[in-house]
Amino acid sequence: MLISTFQQQFVEAGCDEAGRGCLAGPVFAAAVIFPADYSNALLNDSKQLSEKKRMSLRPIIEQEALDFAVASVSPEEIDQINILNASFLAMHRALDMLKTKAAYIIVDGNRFKSYQDIPHQCIIKGDGKYLSIAAASILAKTYRDEYMDNLALDFPNYDWLSNKGYPTIKHRNAVLEFGLSPHHRKTFRVTDPQLKLF
Repeated sequence: MLISTFQQQFVEAGCDEAGRGCLAGPVFAAAVIFPADYSNALLNDSKQLSEKKRMSLRPIIEQEALDFAVASVSPEEIDQINILNASFLAMHRALDMLKTKAAYIIVDGNRFKSYQDIPHQCIIKGDGKYLSIAAASILAKTYRDEYMDNLALDFPNYDWLSNKGYPTIKHRNAVLEFGLSPHHRKTFRVTDPQLKLF
């Protein structure tokens, strides 16, 4: 896991999102700025870590980062502007919340909408390569999971405690049986899990 060569000279923010492929709930994004000499052997892509490990790393990231922010975009906004643009907007909102202005932005994935006048680089699988992106992925994931856990208390039929809004078979069956909740993305198609393509 690396600190980029750019970060050794300039203030660099790493960005990532969570919840892009979900049927319900907001999409969350985080932006993280680490000191130039920062190192942490435990940081990795949030998808490669257990929930317990992610939660244990979150306070460490928040304490040791020079700056961090977490933001979200609602299901209603997702339906209005589509999930790709909503992911960009969530990252922009997180960057807006930073108290420290970044001179450079690195983003997980292959697409990003330019933010202000700050140069950026998209890095495929960047959450497994760069510390600030890995940290952003962990923050976005843990904040979103907590949000969905709280929603699940009022909407137990959808099993959000387990699926966090992703389109599992149980979740899709629940939508077909109970209909959409106020927190579902209405533009996302929900198909019968029993249907198969031949």
